[in-house]
Amino acid sequence: MEPTDSSSRGLWADNLHLMPSTPKTPAICPSLMSADAMRMGEQLDDLLAAGARVFHVDVMDGYFVPNLMLGTETARGIAGRVQGDGGLVDVHLMVNRPGNAIRWFAPHADMISVHVEADPHPHQLLTEIRAAGCLAGLAINPGTPLESVTPLVDRIDYVNCMGVNPGFSGQSFIPETIDRLAALRDLLPDRVLLQVDGGVGAGNAGATRAAGADLIVSASAIFGAPDPVASYRDLVERVQAA
Repeated sequence: MEPTDSSSRGLWADNLHLMPSTPKTPAICPSLMSADAMRMGEQLDDLLAAGARVFHVDVMDGYFVPNLMLGTETARGIAGRVQGDGGLVDVHLMVNRPGNAIRWFAPHADMISVHVEADPHPHQLLTEIRAAGCLAGLAINPGTPLESVTPLVDRIDYVNCMGVNPGFSGQSFIPETIDRLAALRDLLPDRVLLQVDGGVGAGNAGATRAAGADLIVSASAIFGAPDPVASYRDLVERVQAA
């Protein structure tokens, strides 16, 4: 009997794509967890027209985090529009034991991040993400030591440094995140992009960029504003000026 290896591509990966190029940075990444579900397509098109090219899809299972959020149909639904305009679909798996979820989302994603806290075998997961043709990201919670990234650095394309404890949109940014970003930037090789996710808005977007963030995820600061496009453009200006 041939051995089975969940890190190999296998039959599930028959329709997957080649690994994309890393996104142009710095980039503001609208997080669709705060989009209006009844107007998501319209809001997506407006942000694409405004220049957004990385869209963040938060996936939650109710176990790893105390909330349920977005699934494969969301990623599938936006992929054609986003990728057709040269953009990237960035899937953030806030789920326990995300091995199966990688397989579900990879056909529609360009980037997939998993939490180092969510599985005892992150090497295997990161290898599987790359084998599926996606950029591999490692997410770390606010209380996780930054050194947890070091043994995995050769297998990752970006690190998602959480600015809040994951699970809900609209939380306040944890101030110590700025120091964590700066420390991670010193720790990581230049080729590994640094993402910040959670609590980012007009008051701190520039500071996250100055601390080394390349990909700045924002949810409620964009979609909770009266004019999401204007809010997106304001964040872009603040990051570019940092």
